[in-house]
Amino acid sequence: MNFEDYETLPTQSSVTHMTAGAIAGIMEHCIMYPLDSVKTRMQSLRSAHNSTITETFRYMVRTEGLLRPVRGMSAVVMGAGPAHACFFATYEQAKHTLSQLTRHRHDHITHGLSGCLASVIHDAVSNPTEVIKQRLQMLNSPYRGVWECARRVYRAEGLRAFYRSYGTQLAMNVPFQSLHFVTYEWCQSVVNPRRGYDPRAHALSGAAAGALAAAATTPLDVCKTVLNTQEKTARADGLAEAAGHILRVTGPLGFFKGVQARILYQMPAAAICWLTYETLKHLLVAKAERQDDLPPAATAPTPLVAPDLSRALRLAAADVPAPLTRT
Repeated sequence: MNFEDYETLPTQSSVTHMTAGAIAGIMEHCIMYPLDSVKTRMQSLRSAHNSTITETFRYMVRTEGLLRPVRGMSAVVMGAGPAHACFFATYEQAKHTLSQLTRHRHDHITHGLSGCLASVIHDAVSNPTEVIKQRLQMLNSPYRGVWECARRVYRAEGLRAFYRSYGTQLAMNVPFQSLHFVTYEWCQSVVNPRRGYDPRAHALSGAAAGALAAAATTPLDVCKTVLNTQEKTARADGLAEAAGHILRVTGPLGFFKGVQARILYQMPAAAICWLTYETLKHLLVAKAERQDDLPPAATAPTPLVAPDLSRALRLAAADVPAPLTRT
């Protein structure tokens, strides 16, 4: 399969990359969810047994049960599917359109801008479930389940609570996704220059892109956690207020709390996401190619009755003697 077929054919079908993106997003978040719970705890301004990944995980399991690290996963399933479907559909369409406009002369800018546009749509869909997820992940969470959390937050804080961190999440994810996609596409050009389907190249490029983008945007992720959890000791209504709380409680280094967990989460998560997405994309393209290779539908066969009948009539006419004429 050549580069043009692989890159352009799926762009013509939003269903293709929405389906692949939804499945990829759900797999990414579900597989790595326990580490995401650890990251949220480490970014909390409470200092109860959250200095390292191992300590945080052990404390969660020992004091709150074996299933505590996966609490709130159903919220991710509900949000990740639609969010990633919109995300990849927007990215592929924007990349295709901008590449055509620039004639592939500024691919890095095209990939970065496409990632920004995709982030705006993705975050609008995923922000409410992100709030619910982190409320369930925080220490001594008063909520027993996803729907109870959603109802109580809505009654106590209104609809605004579900989008309080939207601006901060955009401020984080726009540079995150720009850096992520530029790095991924650049790594692909190095390890997979023919841009065919290569599972190892997709996974390696995704891991590198996820790690770099995660490390660079950790301070904003810490602010987002403070805004989403609204713990009693650190209630904030905006990015500046959240940053002020972090600076007062933990100092400048507090903006990098959980950076190890965030990198360890994003590396395999991005690898899983890109590998799943590219695999499904490859399978859907291969299926489309097989359909294109099939011979065109045969035209309706010419009925044999009419020619045979006319031939028989001609032969019969030839055998019949000409009628006698009277003199």
